[in-house]
Amino acid sequence: MSSLNQTERSTAASSSRPDMTAFLGLGFRPLYIAGAAWALISIALWVFAPQLIGQPLSAVAWHAHEMLWGFIATIAVAFLLTASATWTGFNPLKGAPLALVTGLWLLARLGYLFGGTTGFWIAAVSESAFFAISALCLLRVMLKGKSRRNYGVPWLILGLGVANVLYLKAALAGDYLLLMQRFDLGLIFMAIIALLIGRRVIPFFAMRMVPGLELPMQVRSGQAQLALSAVAVALGLAGLPVYMAAALGVVGVISLWQVASWKPLAVLHKPMLWILYLGYVVMGIGLLLAAVHSSGLGVGVLARSAVHVHIIGMGGFAVLIIGMLTRTALGHLGRPLALDGSMLASYYLMIASVVLRLAALWPSVASGWLLQAAAACWILAMALYLWRFVPMLIRPRPPVAPAKNQASATTILKKQ
Repeated sequence: MSSLNQTERSTAASSSRPDMTAFLGLGFRPLYIAGAAWALISIALWVFAPQLIGQPLSAVAWHAHEMLWGFIATIAVAFLLTASATWTGFNPLKGAPLALVTGLWLLARLGYLFGGTTGFWIAAVSESAFFAISALCLLRVMLKGKSRRNYGVPWLILGLGVANVLYLKAALAGDYLLLMQRFDLGLIFMAIIALLIGRRVIPFFAMRMVPGLELPMQVRSGQAQLALSAVAVALGLAGLPVYMAAALGVVGVISLWQVASWKPLAVLHKPMLWILYLGYVVMGIGLLLAAVHSSGLGVGVLARSAVHVHIIGMGGFAVLIIGMLTRTALGHLGRPLALDGSMLASYYLMIASVVLRLAALWPSVASGWLLQAAAACWILAMALYLWRFVPMLIRPRPPVAPAKNQASATTILKKQ
């Protein structure tokens, strides 16, 4: 008995210290920290110190690129590298290879920001390698684990990488219209991934956290949703914006219908749930507005691509991300699924950031102040997340096994 107690004390003591093996054990640990930290740093630079943004990317092109591929896509890759270990039973990246991929990601961020023309090419190659290696590692474990229903996931990551190359090429050419078309393609690729993950995990989380709640998983509508999103990408590449708009509009309607079927009023007392519902709803609305813009029917402020881009990117992706960063990290780290004050504050700060940023899109004398206030809320939201979660992400899981209701975010993905 004394030997057992001594072992338990030793395990508990080791879990309280930072550990490199644990830190590089799953993709979400280094990449959640990297993505959240870069979200904070890049917005601080864009809004408060744009003179530090280097060439050859213009400041606007750099900002758009770093938000979509440097932040949002990074969190998606982190989640999928972690989820695939549950889907297949095989960890796609850990240890030195995971450190290498994270290093490639970091090299890309530094190259675009400080490297000039040479640094730009180093960054482009590093970032392409980041997406390609991640996709190949995902494909390897999907095939090894015979996870046939997830065979398409690696190709979505590869698609993000290809869209990134096309975007960078347009940025170098200085063609703003082509740049925004390429950005919209990347946005749609990211929306496919976000819809895939959100449609699977949101009802699962809700049923786990709200006793007696039964929700449809919307498998068939989800398949139609993903197929139409892929069609929208193809139509965009083919230069058929009106047909792409029709496909996007249907995808947006399906998204809103799915949320309505998930009984949103039943989760209003659970912030860890309603934050995900909110992000999914706003993404659906953003896709409808993207359809309006692509069709050429937008008037006034809705004629600006910045409107649907920020609604999808901030109100959709970023709101979903702040919810997923907390929920999935707590689950995978074996922590209680409960929000403390700092976590809840990060939710409200992110929502405030979205509202203020959208308000700043309407031309007025207050636009500059609204933009700075939105940036401040965003920075504080990410800072709170990092302050609370970095100490957990760099340490091993506690020795106490999680309760049954703390199932991993990826369990349902494996079962569907």
